[in-house]
Amino acid sequence: MCGIVGYIGNKNSTPILLEGLKKLEYRGYDSAGLAILSDGEISIVRRKGHLEELERAVKESNPEGWVGIGHTRWATHGRPSEMNAHPHIDCTGRIALVHNGIIENFFGLREELESRGHTFHSETDTEVLVHLIEENYRGDLAEAARQSLKRVEGSFAIVVICKDEPDVVVAARKDSPLVVGLGKGEYFVASDIPAILGHTRDVLILKDGEIAKVNQDGVKITTLGNQPVDREVFRVKWGAEAAEKGGYEDFMLKEIFEQPVAIRETLRGRIGADCRISLDEVALTEEEIKNLKKVFMVACGTSYHAGLMGKRIIEKWARLPVETDISSEFRYQDPLVDSDTLVIAITQSGETADTLAGIREAKRKGARVMAITNVVGSSVTREADGVFYTHAGPEIGVAATKTLVAQMAALYVLALYLARARETLSLEEMEKIVAEVLRLPELTEKVLSNHAEIEGCARKYHARSNFLFLGRGMGLPVALEGALKLKEISYIHAEGCPAGEMKHGPIALIDGDVPVVVVATRGQVHEKVTSNIQEVRARGATVITVANEGDEEIAKLADHVFCVPETSEFLSPILAVIPLQLFAYYVAKLRGCNVDQPRNLAKSVTVE
Repeated sequence: MCGIVGYIGNKNSTPILLEGLKKLEYRGYDSAGLAILSDGEISIVRRKGHLEELERAVKESNPEGWVGIGHTRWATHGRPSEMNAHPHIDCTGRIALVHNGIIENFFGLREELESRGHTFHSETDTEVLVHLIEENYRGDLAEAARQSLKRVEGSFAIVVICKDEPDVVVAARKDSPLVVGLGKGEYFVASDIPAILGHTRDVLILKDGEIAKVNQDGVKITTLGNQPVDREVFRVKWGAEAAEKGGYEDFMLKEIFEQPVAIRETLRGRIGADCRISLDEVALTEEEIKNLKKVFMVACGTSYHAGLMGKRIIEKWARLPVETDISSEFRYQDPLVDSDTLVIAITQSGETADTLAGIREAKRKGARVMAITNVVGSSVTREADGVFYTHAGPEIGVAATKTLVAQMAALYVLALYLARARETLSLEEMEKIVAEVLRLPELTEKVLSNHAEIEGCARKYHARSNFLFLGRGMGLPVALEGALKLKEISYIHAEGCPAGEMKHGPIALIDGDVPVVVVATRGQVHEKVTSNIQEVRARGATVITVANEGDEEIAKLADHVFCVPETSEFLSPILAVIPLQLFAYYVAKLRGCNVDQPRNLAKSVTVE
């Protein structure tokens, strides 16, 4: 989710690039930089922190030139620092490059390039790209990029300039967005339309596996296989604010629809169809994993619900006992942890005060600590023994959506990693689970296609004052999260509880004015959940269910069904939670609430 801007034209590129990067600040970043080509040389200016730092540095060095590239970085490989900021430059100083995405095979490529004498100056995966292009450069920058990208596994959007071809900008993409803006005698390249909307509304949208060669004569698009592409010009009709949100009305809705990408990027390079599980960053040896006696998960809010799901997965697949605690309770209960305990801290921001205090208590008692977080360089990454980074990208909406499913995806990978080391799953079982996990992005897209039906249901019940959410087994964390989302952004009282506990108190709440939302995907307790639905129906409740496609029994019992595709019982939460996110969103919008910035809430809770 980094920001890219490129320019070639008849004006000084520096202010244009800085302006474009400001338009992309909403995407989140930790460092920024420019590469300006002028008088046969490339000037690089990079700074850690906010764009103001880069602007001050630019004023001091005053680089000017009519070709340039800029970047705001959201760290994935390598901590936030000036050294790791983009653009990166090759050994000769001829070629500069910016990159969004993840290069899965960068370790092997880096070792190979270093063995041939290349010197690396950063910790990033990106830097291998500029050195590959350097090796392949024979006077044609586009061809050098094309040949280099054939070696790359992963996702990328790149923009490259070369001082030997001062009238050319090359751009290419795979699984990461990139557009080319068409001006009068000038051209723009950007990762997102807002960066260039002040200059042009006419864009060419690059598709996966395409490369564009841009000069002042025009734009030539070909495939990475060098087949010509004829692309129609797209006329942008949105305003600047809508463009920042990708045409969506709110950041929250945009982020809900980004969830297939968040899952795909979190799985990328870590789980393969051959049952290969790569998780070196966990910093646990196979012997240490085999010697583990217990796992604790500590988290708050939505991350706690991810932990409840992870508890069941790890216990089922890796056969390890797991306790999941709310961070603010964990630190005060004198937890029984020692050197044979793994404590997993789940925190989107990596700055949650209670979670940080919890892992400090665990480390004081000798436990191994691992963090699952979305933010490179955050406090939790400095204190944990190992880190599993999710790759959801920055989340602007306060209510967590795509970061939750990324955490769930991370926990699936971690559970498989532990199971493989402990030999608790057969190869056949592993193969079946891996195949299902790899389908999750596709299945998630299918769930999102039902958004209109969910909005219709929200229209019927948005004026209600109370909701009850029920779930059992793998459905319970989903029910708790569904209730949390509704109360967070719509300010409706919503209670989530185990369906089996309903008769021990919550059933007293039920009447014709309290809709009951039941997570009823197929699994071990499906029949029990069906009985619970019948119990609430008998008391006059309206029943809304999340159920699998083709479940006729549930369809007969429920007033409304949000259908999700069939998958393994243990993978169902990641699909079942999405309709409840959408339901909460549409209810809140119909009530006139600010879904991106709910009252009294902050994105990161950094005080106790």
